[in-house]
Amino acid sequence: MNAVVRKELVAYFSSLLAYVVIALFLAVSGFYLYSNLSFFLLSGGFDLTRGLWQYQFLDMRQYMLTLLPLLTMRLFAEERRLGTLELLWTYPLRDVEIVLGKFVAALLVLLLMLAGTLLYPLLLLPAEAALPVEALVAGYLGLFLLGAAFLACGILISALTESQVLAAAVTYSVLLLFWVLTWNEAAVGAPVLWLLSQLSLFDRLYTFVRGGIDTADVTYLVLFSAVFLVWTVQCLGSRRWRGVR
Repeated sequence: MNAVVRKELVAYFSSLLAYVVIALFLAVSGFYLYSNLSFFLLSGGFDLTRGLWQYQFLDMRQYMLTLLPLLTMRLFAEERRLGTLELLWTYPLRDVEIVLGKFVAALLVLLLMLAGTLLYPLLLLPAEAALPVEALVAGYLGLFLLGAAFLACGILISALTESQVLAAAVTYSVLLLFWVLTWNEAAVGAPVLWLLSQLSLFDRLYTFVRGGIDTADVTYLVLFSAVFLVWTVQCLGSRRWRGVR
């Protein structure tokens, strides 16, 4: 599995993809931090622990939704298009190790993206009574788990097609569906709305951005990632058995 991780990391950073995605993420994060900070200053509110960082983390999930499908679109689609997927099967690796290797490589890029934004709370430290460590730990944990769920979904979609553009577009559409599940609450009854809220990916972030860590939310996000990874392994196994590229 380590060989797959190294191979994918080299592929990410030998092209412009990882650099562009990380740079865009940091640039947009910085812009939203400036906007949110300006809003709090102009409105007279300056509760950075409970206010600013809640807005910041909720904004960050939106452009994670846009950018992370770009990291996963090539993981299997490019291999299939170039005909190199069969080479992976000649390695002494099981399908699950190949999938996990690609997933871990994407997770490391996600960690690098999030780590870059740690500079922002440090820059604001002189304006705060104390660094809001608990709120930041919970918020970043929530973003990481949410991002992992995005990546797991994207890996499955990439395994189903040869087109990177199609893989990115379908991944974005699927994740967007999991976001808007609870938007039209007036059109459904309370029982249906409750069920949809349990399935919503994005609603799971609210506890984290408020500085709390709910085991139910952690479990859901971990299981979401695990289910999509298992489906990816089954997809690869099915294609190998049928002799399909």
